[in-house]
Amino acid sequence: MKVILAQPRGFCAGVVRAIEIVERALQKYGPPVYVRHEIVHNKHVVESLKAKGAVFVEELSEVPPNAVTVFSAHGVAKSVEQEAATRDLPVLNATCPLVTKVHNQGKRYVGQGRTLILIGHAGHPEVEGTMGQIPAPVVLVQNEKEVDELDISPDTPVAYVTQTTLSVDDTKGIIAALQRRFSDIIGPETRDICYATQNRQSAVRDLSKLVDVILVVGAQNSSNSNRLREIGAEEGIPSYLIADGSALQAEWVKGAVRTRGAGGGRDRGAAPDRPSGGLDAAGARGAHGIPPASRTDGRICHQDDQPGELTFARSRLRLSVVQENQKVTGWLYPFSRK
Repeated sequence: MKVILAQPRGFCAGVVRAIEIVERALQKYGPPVYVRHEIVHNKHVVESLKAKGAVFVEELSEVPPNAVTVFSAHGVAKSVEQEAATRDLPVLNATCPLVTKVHNQGKRYVGQGRTLILIGHAGHPEVEGTMGQIPAPVVLVQNEKEVDELDISPDTPVAYVTQTTLSVDDTKGIIAALQRRFSDIIGPETRDICYATQNRQSAVRDLSKLVDVILVVGAQNSSNSNRLREIGAEEGIPSYLIADGSALQAEWVKGAVRTRGAGGGRDRGAAPDRPSGGLDAAGARGAHGIPPASRTDGRICHQDDQPGELTFARSRLRLSVVQENQKVTGWLYPFSRK
């Protein structure tokens, strides 16, 4: 059995920065350090930080007086910042710089007298934070149908910004629908988006010609993890989102003998720089009823099986591991994680 790891995969720069802020805060101030919302949507990162003394909360009311507080990479609404200031909480802001850039773009657009439209997912913490940072009403659209239903005159000056964890492919149809509907519309340049998401989605499509099964290792509440799984399914490949090796089901990979398939790799791009809990070991031992496997790493995967590697390296089965939110070193197997 052969495993192909998506390339690129792993942390985006904003998540690396956010996690480092929490870790440095723990080192400098000592535990506990309170983090509003999960610093990143990845179970293993969150559990690792909890073990070091981080406490994750959803509301500032859960933070004790004078406790060191970190805002997550997703950003927060202005009202949250004001609440923290009112309580004199020592705050470290781990908001991704690209998210802050979207906040500033939105403020500039409404300052020009434009109606601001935000392309994103309702309820996502980044969307809630962005809408709460703009000093004017923000219209949220999630798909092209909602663009058609907007109660805004076609000649109204409008502008749009997008949730950074959406790729160019995710938003291009909605942007095109907005441009058809409104005669006076502006938005950020394509180069302003976060390419970490786009690159990992492209990696899934690149590997779709090489693999039979996709395992996206990430969190159920991760927008990016779910989207990667959806892309695999769109390519016609059985695709599964799992948190770690304990969620792997043998029937997903047994009997897959096709020589073509799909694969890929990336949340806001995040997870630890090591194989995830039990996945690499399971692959090495042939656990879960699956034969051991060799791994190929890279976007273009044409290497021969490594001589002297695992016994079943010559199996015709190919799988792709989408490493959501995690960098990986060393040999991994079909059960590894992002």
